[in-house]
Amino acid sequence: MSATVLVAALAIAGSACGSSGNSSKSNSTESHSPAMTITPPTSTPTSPPVARAGGTVAAATVGNLGKVLVDGKGRTVYLFEKDHGTTSSCSGACAAVWPPVITTGKPQAGSGAKASMLGTTSRSGGKTQVTYGGHPLYYYTPDAGMKGSAKGQGLNQFGGGWYVVSPAGKKVEQGGDHGGGGGGGY
Repeated sequence: MSATVLVAALAIAGSACGSSGNSSKSNSTESHSPAMTITPPTSTPTSPPVARAGGTVAAATVGNLGKVLVDGKGRTVYLFEKDHGTTSSCSGACAAVWPPVITTGKPQAGSGAKASMLGTTSRSGGKTQVTYGGHPLYYYTPDAGMKGSAKGQGLNQFGGGWYVVSPAGKKVEQGGDHGGGGGGGY
């Protein structure tokens, strides 16, 4: 009988706690509110952009840098001075900030780019990286989704300099050392 009394007492106590208008609403709101706060979508890319089979490398005018290489969506690409020939020196944390331009097929030359300068190189892990003029190409993560942005121009990170690439396959140095002034095109 004492077990029955205990169960009855707990049931009464539980209903008494739940019958108060404020605490019931408060508990209800609190139990639903965190779920809504925890589930907002993120805008951070989880994987590097990939130039699909037939992905395009073209030339476009970017800020005061003049004509430089971009992908088919107008996103600026870079070379890394630390690379040796077509061998990439950027992996791990470096590749998280400077994702390689990856392709699943033969890259195509768009307006202003030379097909004869396009190529590919194998990365560790088996992916294929686009090259231009013998330089592996990379994106800069802060440029994501911004056509014509070149925020990585002239930076020295991960042991070397990062530069936009001219249609001739050379690094473009102008605009990289402007003392932090900068405009919207960087």
